Amino acid sequence: MEEPFLLISVSTAGGPAGLRVTVWRTLRALGGLYLQQSVCLLPARDEVARPVHRLLAQVRAKGGTGQAITITVPDPRERAELVARFNAEREAEYAEVLERTPALLEEIATETARGRVTYAEVEESEADLDRFRSWMAKIVARDYFGASGHAAAQAGIERCAAALAEFEAAAVAAS
Repeated sequence: MEEPFLLISVSTAGGPAGLRVTVWRTLRALGGLYLQQSVCLLPARDEVARPVHRLLAQVRAKGGTGQAITITVPDPRERAELVARFNAEREAEYAEVLERTPALLEEIATETARGRVTYAEVEESEADLDRFRSWMAKIVARDYFGASGHAAAQAGIERCAAALAEFEAAAVAAS
């Protein structure tokens, strides 16, 4: 039997203004696939169900309504379409990481060419690399179906890490 999904429906009517944003951010961070406004789908896994149920309790406590229903999608074609939509969203995220890594490589190359191989520049580039790694970890956590862009995005981050290691070695040698 195929893995079930959670069908999540939330209404924040009657709740505080910020509740809608909280719901949207939480479900997007989990990788929710929106089928229509206020209705999304997520794999019915423990690591997903727990935060969804906490969110629904928060919504209800603040005057909204919501439910999570476990469903199966028996039609293989429909299920494949849903998985493809989940993967397309992750592919777009991985592509954005990969699209942004050249800027860090260029920054390191520019600072090296200018002779500004300093601890401050290393620290700044390290913070950028840490942001990439953190962003990547969030994408991987919601990549439930193994989108193919993961390897390329990870390789882009690793290129940045290697360039930063060389830059740092040059900064140590220069000091």
